[in-house]
Amino acid sequence: MNVTDFDFYLPEELIAQHPLLERDSSRLMVLNKKTGEIQHKVFHDIIDYLKKGDTLVLNNTRVLPARLIGEKAETKGKIEFLLLRRIDKDTWECLAKPGKRAKVGAKFTFGDGILEAEVVEIGDEGNRIVRFTYEGIFEEILDRLGEMPLPPYIHEKLEDRERYQTVYSKEEGSAAAPTAGLHFTKDLLEKIKEKGINIVYLTLHVGLGTFRPVKVDKIEEHHMHSEYYHLTKEAADIINATKENGGRVIAVGTTSTRTLETIGDENGMVREASGWTDIFIYPGYKYKVVDNLITNFHLPESTLIMLVSALAGRDHVLNAYKIAVEEKYRFFSFGDAMFITE
Repeated sequence: MNVTDFDFYLPEELIAQHPLLERDSSRLMVLNKKTGEIQHKVFHDIIDYLKKGDTLVLNNTRVLPARLIGEKAETKGKIEFLLLRRIDKDTWECLAKPGKRAKVGAKFTFGDGILEAEVVEIGDEGNRIVRFTYEGIFEEILDRLGEMPLPPYIHEKLEDRERYQTVYSKEEGSAAAPTAGLHFTKDLLEKIKEKGINIVYLTLHVGLGTFRPVKVDKIEEHHMHSEYYHLTKEAADIINATKENGGRVIAVGTTSTRTLETIGDENGMVREASGWTDIFIYPGYKYKVVDNLITNFHLPESTLIMLVSALAGRDHVLNAYKIAVEEKYRFFSFGDAMFITE
């Protein structure tokens, strides 16, 4: 299957540059994965499509202020590090820009020397392994010096950091937000619970896979970067009871989807688990756990649109995206939402 099979026309003006004032006032496209039928709603209408006994699965990861801007100790040349994955207490895997300045042994300073760093290794894919030195608590320093790692297609400054966090974010460790969850408010989640829908949480720390384009022609040759996940026994038990009782497991976002499908067995049952996943879901994949999906509108030729197409069918998805463009839906992280149901 070719990467170009997932291309579509997207005008640049439809890429959302800022979040809406009210999280749940974004638009919602409802796509029937069996028939391809489409309905146009507002996100808070999602409650009308959820049934008693369903389980909503959300990713409670919290985004680190993971972008550090500093300078090379010797030349004062500008450097930007994006923290991707913590290896140990003071060592991180990072993206470095420009990479030519970040050779092994190169040293950098941030915040007038409050934080210092040295490149100790270069990974197979060009990522830098960086060791930081500082006095105090790293997280406090990062909160002071770091910036939110907004995707490169967002050019406007974010005034409120919390708008790039879900209202239920808890476990710090992501280099990007699980953006499907940005549409939920605490009030909407409370109303969903009152209707008899289970809400459970898992953790997947979003890493490099979010930023990497597919650089091969045949999608089967693409390799996903590993990301850390965790699912508790309590959450697993609720998900399994939902399946056994005929309810639907509804994943909020592609990150929740990838975690559940990593853990799930052939019968759709899950277990308490922690680990690293590099699962790549594209058409031909048979979903085991996830029945329905709440997601945003994704980049052309991205692994995310491939995952969505595996659930709803490539033709249905590309037709829905064509209509979304015609109807001027807002795309990507701060954009509108889609609910794939039946």
